[in-house]
Amino acid sequence: MSVNDALARPVTHRVQKGLSPHPRIRNVIAIGSGKGGVGKSTTSVNLALALKALGARVGVLDADIYGPSVPAMLGLSGRPESPDNKSIEPMRAFGVEAMSIGFLVEQDSPMIWRGPMATSALTQLFNDTRWGDLDYLLIDLPPGTGDIQLTLAQKIPVAGAVIVTTPQEIATLDARKALKMFEKVEVPVLGIVENMAVHTCSNCGHAEHLFGEGGGQRIAEQYGVPLLGSLPLDIRIREQGDVGTPVVEAAPESAAAQAYLAAARRMVEELGKRPRAGIPIVSSLI
Repeated sequence: MSVNDALARPVTHRVQKGLSPHPRIRNVIAIGSGKGGVGKSTTSVNLALALKALGARVGVLDADIYGPSVPAMLGLSGRPESPDNKSIEPMRAFGVEAMSIGFLVEQDSPMIWRGPMATSALTQLFNDTRWGDLDYLLIDLPPGTGDIQLTLAQKIPVAGAVIVTTPQEIATLDARKALKMFEKVEVPVLGIVENMAVHTCSNCGHAEHLFGEGGGQRIAEQYGVPLLGSLPLDIRIREQGDVGTPVVEAAPESAAAQAYLAAARRMVEELGKRPRAGIPIVSSLI
């Protein structure tokens, strides 16, 4: 199936053993990284908007219970409605549905919770949100490989994962850990997104690899997964995220937005190679 066909007629792909796909969400994709500061949330939000721009119905779940940033990046505030006092309506921005613990607490209130409380909050946000009929739900995970990631693997039906890294060695070391974690919990890694790959001077046009070069490609080659895209270090990405209008929405023709669109297309292409839900696994043993 081509990328255009996959976007026009999305199908539900297989999730972890023992789990069933969400009845209203065709495919849940986890966006993870081994460390903070690599632009994972920015990547999650812009990939979601890129998928929407390509014609998909998309949602974002902010799973960073301790440091939610998706509300600010999408320019959302206020509290979601609960029509039955049991479930909650997702917030919406730019045609994308969103849910975050950040909608339910004061902006400057720290989440002083132990692991079980944080993981319970994640499953509640996933299960109790009245998601629409979505083709893709991107889950923006917190950094690391701890309780929340383990809960995601055990209790939330995930069709695939994307690893975000920067090219520098200190970031790729932790990205490798995230990749191996997903492999151990049997969540297929769809590919690597290399963020802040190259900076082009706005005055002279000189291109420079400030955080090193080729780190994402080396991980991809080492573990046999595709490099979905290399995203630029562009001041507009930061500026537009800070004001709540991500660059894919604010400047869709820009080089940065086009890089996100290309990465989203490649992600859909890789997901399309995965088995569909409901198709039995055929053993190679005779």
